[in-house]
Amino acid sequence: MPELPEVEVVRAGLEPVVTGATVTSSTVFDERSLRRHPGPSEDFIDRLAGRTMLAPRRRGKFLWIPLAHGSEGEPEALVIHLGMSGQVLLRDTTTDDALTRIRIDVRSTRPADGAASDTRYRLNFVDQRIFGSMAIDSLVPTTDHPDQLVPSQVAHIARDPIDAHFDDDRFLARLRAKNTTIKRAMLDQTLISGIGNIYADESLWAAKVHYDQPTSSLSLARAKTVLAEVRAVLGRALAEGGTSFDSQYVNVNGQSGYFAHSLQAYGQQGKPCARCGRLIVRESFMNRGSHFCAHCQRIRH
Repeated sequence: MPELPEVEVVRAGLEPVVTGATVTSSTVFDERSLRRHPGPSEDFIDRLAGRTMLAPRRRGKFLWIPLAHGSEGEPEALVIHLGMSGQVLLRDTTTDDALTRIRIDVRSTRPADGAASDTRYRLNFVDQRIFGSMAIDSLVPTTDHPDQLVPSQVAHIARDPIDAHFDDDRFLARLRAKNTTIKRAMLDQTLISGIGNIYADESLWAAKVHYDQPTSSLSLARAKTVLAEVRAVLGRALAEGGTSFDSQYVNVNGQSGYFAHSLQAYGQQGKPCARCGRLIVRESFMNRGSHFCAHCQRIRH
Protein backbone atom coordinates (compact mmCIF):
# COMPACT_ATOMS: atom_id res chain seq x y z
CA MET A 1 0.00 0.00 0.00
CA PRO A 2 1.32 3.49 -0.80
CA GLU A 3 2.55 5.22 2.34
CA LEU A 4 3.36 8.85 3.11
CA PRO A 5 6.28 9.29 0.65
CA GLU A 6 4.37 7.81 -2.27
CA VAL A 7 1.26 9.92 -1.62
CA GLU A 8 3.37 13.05 -1.13
CA VAL A 9 5.11 12.43 -4.46
CA VAL A 10 1.69 12.26 -6.15
CA ARG A 11 0.52 15.42 -4.36
CA ALA A 12 3.62 17.35 -5.41
CA GLY A 13 3.23 16.16 -9.00
CA LEU A 14 -0.38 17.31 -9.17
CA GLU A 15 0.12 20.69 -7.52
CA PRO A 16 1.48 22.74 -10.43
CA VAL A 17 -1.17 21.40 -12.81
CA VAL A 18 -4.40 21.30 -10.83
CA THR A 19 -3.99 24.43 -8.69
CA GLY A 20 -6.37 26.96 -10.22
CA ALA A 21 -7.60 24.51 -12.88
CA THR A 22 -11.30 24.13 -13.67
CA VAL A 23 -13.06 20.79 -14.05
CA THR A 24 -14.58 20.62 -17.53
CA SER A 25 -15.97 17.08 -17.34
CA SER A 26 -15.71 13.86 -15.40
CA THR A 27 -16.63 10.25 -16.11
CA VAL A 28 -17.14 7.41 -13.65
CA PHE A 29 -16.42 4.06 -15.25
CA ASP A 30 -16.67 1.99 -12.07
CA GLU A 31 -18.89 3.09 -9.16
CA ARG A 32 -16.91 0.85 -6.78
CA SER A 33 -14.30 3.61 -6.81
CA LEU A 34 -16.89 5.92 -5.23
CA ARG A 35 -17.36 3.78 -2.10
CA ARG A 36 -16.43 6.73 0.14
CA HIS A 37 -18.60 9.21 -1.76
CA PRO A 38 -22.03 9.90 -0.16
CA GLY A 39 -24.07 9.49 -3.31
CA PRO A 40 -24.24 7.94 -6.79
CA SER A 41 -21.95 8.73 -9.69
CA GLU A 42 -24.36 11.40 -11.00
CA ASP A 43 -23.98 13.32 -7.73
CA PHE A 44 -20.18 13.08 -7.91
CA ILE A 45 -20.14 14.32 -11.52
CA ASP A 46 -22.59 17.17 -10.86
CA ARG A 47 -20.72 18.42 -7.78
CA LEU A 48 -17.41 18.45 -9.67
CA ALA A 49 -18.67 20.17 -12.82
CA GLY A 50 -17.20 23.63 -13.29
CA ARG A 51 -15.42 23.61 -9.93
CA THR A 52 -12.02 25.28 -9.54
CA MET A 53 -9.35 23.17 -7.87
CA LEU A 54 -7.05 24.64 -5.24
CA ALA A 55 -3.61 23.45 -4.12
CA PRO A 56 -3.63 19.73 -3.20
CA ARG A 57 -3.17 18.80 0.46
CA ARG A 58 -2.23 15.60 2.26
CA ARG A 59 -2.39 14.07 5.71
CA GLY A 60 -0.74 10.69 6.15
CA LYS A 61 -1.89 8.52 3.26
CA PHE A 62 -4.90 10.70 2.40
CA LEU A 63 -4.73 13.22 -0.43
CA TRP A 64 -7.31 15.88 -1.19
CA ILE A 65 -7.83 18.77 -3.58
CA PRO A 66 -9.90 21.61 -2.07
CA LEU A 67 -12.64 22.92 -4.35
CA ALA A 68 -13.67 26.56 -4.68
CA HIS A 69 -17.29 27.79 -4.93
CA GLY A 70 -19.36 24.99 -3.39
CA SER A 71 -23.00 24.82 -4.47
CA GLU A 72 -24.15 25.64 -0.94
CA GLY A 73 -21.16 27.70 0.04
CA GLU A 74 -19.66 25.06 2.34
CA PRO A 75 -15.99 24.18 1.79
CA GLU A 76 -15.50 20.87 0.00
CA ALA A 77 -12.68 18.80 -1.43
CA LEU A 78 -12.05 15.98 -3.85
CA VAL A 79 -10.63 13.27 -1.58
CA ILE A 80 -8.34 10.65 -3.09
CA HIS A 81 -7.31 7.44 -1.36
CA LEU A 82 -4.94 5.24 -3.35
CA GLY A 83 -5.74 2.04 -1.44
CA MET A 84 -3.50 -0.86 -2.46
CA SER A 85 -2.97 -0.09 -6.13
CA GLY A 86 -4.51 3.29 -6.95
CA GLN A 87 -2.74 5.70 -9.29
CA VAL A 88 -3.49 9.26 -10.36
CA LEU A 89 -1.98 9.70 -13.82
CA LEU A 90 -1.64 13.08 -15.49
CA ARG A 91 -2.35 12.81 -19.22
CA ASP A 92 -3.32 14.88 -22.24
CA THR A 93 -7.01 14.84 -23.12
CA THR A 94 -6.62 12.16 -25.79
CA THR A 95 -4.97 9.56 -23.55
CA ASP A 96 -6.84 6.89 -21.62
CA ASP A 97 -5.23 4.23 -19.45
CA ALA A 98 -6.28 0.65 -18.96
CA LEU A 99 -8.16 0.09 -15.68
CA THR A 100 -9.17 3.75 -15.43
CA ARG A 101 -12.02 3.90 -12.93
CA ILE A 102 -12.62 7.66 -12.92
CA ARG A 103 -11.56 10.28 -15.46
CA ILE A 104 -11.47 14.01 -14.77
CA ASP A 105 -10.72 16.57 -17.50
CA VAL A 106 -9.50 19.99 -16.40
CA ARG A 107 -8.61 23.30 -18.02
CA SER A 108 -5.74 25.37 -16.67
CA THR A 109 -5.29 29.07 -17.39
CA ARG A 110 -2.29 29.63 -15.13
CA PRO A 111 0.35 31.95 -16.63
CA ALA A 112 3.31 30.14 -18.17
CA ASP A 113 6.58 32.04 -18.72
CA GLY A 114 4.79 35.31 -18.14
CA ALA A 115 2.08 34.65 -20.72
CA ALA A 116 -1.49 33.45 -20.23
CA SER A 117 -2.07 29.80 -21.08
CA ASP A 118 -5.08 27.67 -21.89
CA THR A 119 -4.02 24.09 -21.35
CA ARG A 120 -6.19 21.04 -20.93
CA TYR A 121 -5.22 17.95 -18.95
CA ARG A 122 -6.76 14.66 -17.94
CA LEU A 123 -6.53 13.02 -14.54
CA ASN A 124 -7.01 9.27 -14.80
CA PHE A 125 -7.69 7.44 -11.54
CA VAL A 126 -6.38 3.97 -12.30
CA ASP A 127 -6.89 1.16 -9.80
CA GLN A 128 -6.22 -2.49 -10.51
CA ARG A 129 -7.58 -3.93 -7.26
CA ILE A 130 -10.29 -1.28 -6.68
CA PHE A 131 -9.46 -0.70 -3.02
CA GLY A 132 -8.81 2.99 -3.64
CA SER A 133 -11.45 5.66 -4.06
CA MET A 134 -12.44 9.21 -4.88
CA ALA A 135 -15.11 11.22 -3.07
CA ILE A 136 -16.34 14.76 -2.59
CA ASP A 137 -16.38 15.53 1.11
CA SER A 138 -17.00 18.55 3.30
CA LEU A 139 -14.03 20.25 4.96
CA VAL A 140 -14.07 20.64 8.74
CA PRO A 141 -11.74 22.44 11.18
CA THR A 142 -8.96 20.48 12.87
CA THR A 143 -9.12 20.26 16.65
CA ASP A 144 -5.60 21.58 17.27
CA HIS A 145 -5.61 24.32 14.60
CA PRO A 146 -9.22 25.40 13.90
CA ASP A 147 -8.13 27.62 11.02
CA GLN A 148 -6.95 24.52 9.13
CA LEU A 149 -9.54 22.44 7.27
CA VAL A 150 -9.46 18.72 6.51
CA PRO A 151 -12.07 16.42 4.92
CA SER A 152 -14.50 15.01 7.48
CA GLN A 153 -13.42 11.45 6.62
CA VAL A 154 -9.81 12.40 7.40
CA ALA A 155 -10.51 14.24 10.66
CA HIS A 156 -9.73 11.19 12.83
CA ILE A 157 -6.30 10.72 11.22
CA ALA A 158 -3.38 12.01 13.29
CA ARG A 159 -0.83 14.40 11.86
CA ASP A 160 2.19 12.80 10.23
CA PRO A 161 5.78 13.33 11.40
CA ILE A 162 6.73 15.71 8.58
CA ASP A 163 3.71 17.95 9.25
CA ALA A 164 4.89 21.36 10.49
CA HIS A 165 2.30 21.19 13.29
CA PHE A 166 3.19 17.69 14.50
CA ASP A 167 3.55 17.82 18.30
CA ASP A 168 6.58 15.72 19.27
CA ASP A 169 6.00 15.93 23.02
CA ARG A 170 2.35 14.93 22.77
CA PHE A 171 3.16 12.03 20.49
CA LEU A 172 5.98 10.74 22.71
CA ALA A 173 3.79 10.93 25.82
CA ARG A 174 0.91 9.10 24.14
CA LEU A 175 3.28 6.50 22.67
CA ARG A 176 4.86 5.58 26.00
CA ALA A 177 1.47 5.50 27.73
CA LYS A 178 -0.01 2.97 25.30
CA ASN A 179 -0.32 -0.67 26.29
CA THR A 180 0.96 -2.08 23.01
CA THR A 181 4.14 -2.75 21.08
CA ILE A 182 6.14 -0.27 19.06
CA LYS A 183 5.28 -1.38 15.53
CA ARG A 184 1.58 -1.67 16.31
CA ALA A 185 1.74 1.88 17.65
CA MET A 186 3.54 3.12 14.54
CA LEU A 187 0.80 1.66 12.34
CA ASP A 188 -1.97 3.26 14.42
CA GLN A 189 -3.11 6.12 12.19
CA THR A 190 -4.90 7.82 15.10
CA LEU A 191 -1.55 8.16 16.88
CA ILE A 192 0.75 8.99 13.98
CA SER A 193 -0.14 8.82 10.29
CA GLY A 194 1.60 7.98 7.06
CA ILE A 195 3.70 5.05 8.29
CA GLY A 196 3.01 1.61 6.88
CA ASN A 197 4.80 -1.71 6.97
CA ILE A 198 7.75 -0.69 4.80
CA TYR A 199 8.77 2.46 6.63
CA ALA A 200 8.03 1.02 10.08
CA ASP A 201 10.48 -1.83 9.43
CA GLU A 202 13.09 0.52 7.99
CA SER A 203 12.82 3.01 10.87
CA LEU A 204 12.97 0.33 13.56
CA TRP A 205 16.02 -1.25 11.92
CA ALA A 206 17.74 2.15 11.87
CA ALA A 207 16.83 2.77 15.52
CA LYS A 208 17.90 -0.77 16.57
CA VAL A 209 14.49 -1.42 18.14
CA HIS A 210 12.64 -4.75 17.93
CA TYR A 211 9.19 -4.50 16.35
CA ASP A 212 7.62 -6.24 19.38
CA GLN A 213 9.23 -3.99 22.00
CA PRO A 214 6.51 -2.87 24.48
CA THR A 215 5.96 0.86 24.20
CA SER A 216 5.70 1.20 27.97
CA SER A 217 9.29 -0.05 28.29
CA LEU A 218 10.76 2.48 25.86
CA SER A 219 12.88 5.14 27.48
CA LEU A 220 12.22 8.69 26.37
CA ALA A 221 15.59 8.72 24.62
CA ARG A 222 14.78 5.52 22.69
CA ALA A 223 11.35 6.83 21.72
CA LYS A 224 12.94 10.05 20.44
CA THR A 225 15.42 7.97 18.43
CA VAL A 226 12.57 6.04 16.79
CA LEU A 227 10.81 9.27 15.84
CA ALA A 228 14.04 10.76 14.48
CA GLU A 229 14.68 7.66 12.36
CA VAL A 230 11.09 7.72 11.06
CA ARG A 231 11.67 11.26 9.80
CA ALA A 232 15.06 10.37 8.33
CA VAL A 233 13.71 7.32 6.48
CA LEU A 234 10.69 9.22 5.16
CA GLY A 235 12.98 12.04 4.01
CA ARG A 236 15.23 9.66 2.09
CA ALA A 237 12.22 7.92 0.53
CA LEU A 238 10.79 11.26 -0.58
CA ALA A 239 14.11 12.22 -2.16
CA GLU A 240 14.09 8.98 -4.15
CA GLY A 241 10.47 9.24 -5.28
CA GLY A 242 9.01 6.61 -2.96
CA THR A 243 9.22 2.83 -3.08
CA SER A 244 8.19 0.85 -6.16
CA PHE A 245 8.28 -2.94 -6.11
CA ASP A 246 6.14 -3.29 -9.24
CA SER A 247 4.14 -1.20 -11.68
CA GLN A 248 1.33 -0.51 -9.19
CA TYR A 249 3.02 2.50 -7.57
CA VAL A 250 4.06 5.28 -9.96
CA ASN A 251 4.01 9.06 -9.84
CA VAL A 252 1.64 11.22 -11.90
CA ASN A 253 3.84 10.78 -14.97
CA GLY A 254 3.89 7.00 -14.65
CA GLN A 255 7.46 6.84 -13.30
CA SER A 256 8.59 4.50 -10.52
CA GLY A 257 10.30 5.48 -7.28
CA TYR A 258 13.76 4.16 -6.42
CA PHE A 259 13.79 3.80 -2.63
CA ALA A 260 13.43 0.01 -2.98
CA HIS A 261 17.15 -0.02 -3.80
CA SER A 262 17.92 1.60 -0.42
CA LEU A 263 15.93 -0.74 1.83
CA GLN A 264 17.89 -2.24 4.71
CA ALA A 265 15.23 -4.45 6.35
CA TYR A 266 11.92 -4.64 4.49
CA GLY A 267 11.99 -7.45 1.93
CA GLN A 268 15.62 -8.23 2.75
CA GLN A 269 15.07 -11.55 4.55
CA GLY A 270 17.93 -13.96 3.98
CA LYS A 271 20.36 -11.14 3.17
CA PRO A 272 23.11 -9.95 5.54
CA CYS A 273 22.36 -7.05 7.86
CA ALA A 274 24.29 -3.97 6.74
CA ARG A 275 25.43 -3.38 10.35
CA CYS A 276 26.44 -6.77 11.72
CA GLY A 277 26.43 -9.14 8.77
CA ARG A 278 23.92 -11.57 10.29
CA LEU A 279 20.87 -12.47 8.24
CA ILE A 280 17.74 -10.33 8.15
CA VAL A 281 14.70 -12.42 9.15
CA ARG A 282 10.98 -12.13 8.52
CA GLU A 283 8.27 -13.01 11.03
CA SER A 284 4.49 -12.97 10.59
CA PHE A 285 2.87 -9.83 11.96
CA MET A 286 -0.73 -8.63 11.67
CA ASN A 287 -1.42 -10.61 8.47
CA ARG A 288 1.77 -9.27 6.94
CA GLY A 289 5.44 -9.55 7.89
CA SER A 290 8.07 -7.84 10.01
CA HIS A 291 11.63 -7.71 8.72
CA PHE A 292 14.45 -7.16 11.20
CA CYS A 293 17.90 -8.18 12.42
CA ALA A 294 17.52 -10.50 15.41
CA HIS A 295 21.00 -9.54 16.62
CA CYS A 296 20.83 -5.75 16.30
CA GLN A 297 17.15 -5.44 17.24
CA ARG A 298 16.62 -7.31 20.49
CA ILE A 299 13.73 -6.86 22.88
CA ARG A 300 15.01 -4.94 25.91
CA HIS A 301 13.55 -5.57 29.34
